[in-house]
Amino acid sequence: MKYVLVAGGGGFIGGHLAKNLLENGYRVRVADFKPMDHWYQIHDGADNHVLDLNGIDACHKACEGIDEVINLAADMGGMGFIETHKAECMLSVLINTHLLMAAKDAGSDRFFYASSACVYNGEKQTDPNNPGLKEEDAYPAMPEDGYGWEKLFSERMCRHFREDFGVNTRIARFHNVYGPFGTYDGGREKAPAAMCRKVIEAKLSGKHDIEIWGTGTQTRSFMYIDDCVHGIKKIFYSDILEPLNLGSSEMVSINQLVDIVEKIAGIKLNRRYNLDAPKGVNGRNSDNTLIQKLMGWEPSISLMDGMTKTYKWIYDEMTSSK
Repeated sequence: MKYVLVAGGGGFIGGHLAKNLLENGYRVRVADFKPMDHWYQIHDGADNHVLDLNGIDACHKACEGIDEVINLAADMGGMGFIETHKAECMLSVLINTHLLMAAKDAGSDRFFYASSACVYNGEKQTDPNNPGLKEEDAYPAMPEDGYGWEKLFSERMCRHFREDFGVNTRIARFHNVYGPFGTYDGGREKAPAAMCRKVIEAKLSGKHDIEIWGTGTQTRSFMYIDDCVHGIKKIFYSDILEPLNLGSSEMVSINQLVDIVEKIAGIKLNRRYNLDAPKGVNGRNSDNTLIQKLMGWEPSISLMDGMTKTYKWIYDEMTSSK
């Protein structure tokens, strides 16, 4: 079987992907900057390395003997992080650039880059009733400041390494991935996990209040991790050269997301809206027309089903640590 590098494999998505690849007979090397006791999942069957992939030497070490590279590594988090750490987010350009160089030097067959819906033009995301962002909506460019610019630049870098050097690159634009074994506190968590944590805290404390960032009317779509892993593999082994949306088309408002978590928890909370908190764009959803046309597939796990599993995992984590 192919020998696959999962860069950022100590993170949320990477941990799930590495597990899936191992279960399907792949040889897997995992590289991540975090100390191993901070990895979300550790798989004994993988060749695990703590490496700072910002540096070219570390990337050469990670890619040595590797057939295929999957780059999920980045300094990122939810809106509360990326709006206040723009320079740190942009420095992730070093990771993708150096991994592309190392993959080229190693003669790797394929290279996957995890991009983001944050590449899309902000003027297309002013209406909460967003009809869905098409792949073409990334240009003319006006992405999320910092993080979105890094992602869009790195997409172009992948394209030119393919055109100039023959590196067989594939790109997916992730839309808000969530699920078990992910961040739910500390400032880097995204909305689904944050809402689960806040509802659980209210339920356990008896203080039935919840703070919501913004007005709660801002809209998003959220993709469960199993759909994400399946989509990565489908896109990676496809013949599709241009970036593709990888996200659910089930759009909800943040208020509706809270409704779902309250229903799962069997509780109703008093909502306080923090209008000064980071809230991102007003409306964002994944238009899946192209992935349906090219692959006959799109992410399909419902938000209720995915959030039920996520809530249970976070609840168990929070209660077992007390």
